[in-house]
Amino acid sequence: MGIALNKTTLKAQRDQAKTFKQFLPSLELRRQQLLAAVKAARAWMTEIEIRIEENRRRLDPLYPLLGSSNISTLNTDKLVRVRALKIEMENVVGTRVPVLRDVDFEYSDYSTLATPFWFDHLIESLRQMCRLRVEHQVAQQRLDVLEREARRITQRVNLFEKILIPQAEQNIRRIVIFLSDQERAAVVRSKISKKKQSADA
Repeated sequence: MGIALNKTTLKAQRDQAKTFKQFLPSLELRRQQLLAAVKAARAWMTEIEIRIEENRRRLDPLYPLLGSSNISTLNTDKLVRVRALKIEMENVVGTRVPVLRDVDFEYSDYSTLATPFWFDHLIESLRQMCRLRVEHQVAQQRLDVLEREARRITQRVNLFEKILIPQAEQNIRRIVIFLSDQERAAVVRSKISKKKQSADA
């Protein structure tokens, strides 16, 4: 749709371009902060994954012992279970993201006298693994939210930088050229009119 090529539209376009340019730096700053938060969230995910792998390596030697011991009838899936989670929301660069505050566990009953010496170590390792897996899930949710918000802000920055500001500046140039042409044409008409009046006189 065309725009009216007049002084009113020119002022409106100049005001619009000025507003866009004033708003852009704060958007760009938020984008940079979000990208830094995404990077930190990814680093935290990697840290958790490393700890999960380390814990898995500690657990692997204990699993064969379970099968060869008198406690092989115990269901290892039920030895340690999550009873409750405390997940809160925190504000990161104006974006609400989940953070894990606490994990409450429940354990299967077992006799410390009737179990081997390494069984307590197994329970503790399973508890750690369980917590790490919950942490990983929450960290993934956190990363997903931050990445989604970073994409949204990047789209807005691109909209301002690549579409709205250039469009307003192009409109300003068009109107200025049109008004200048109109002004020159008016001057020429005025001169022709004066010459005609002089000739008639």
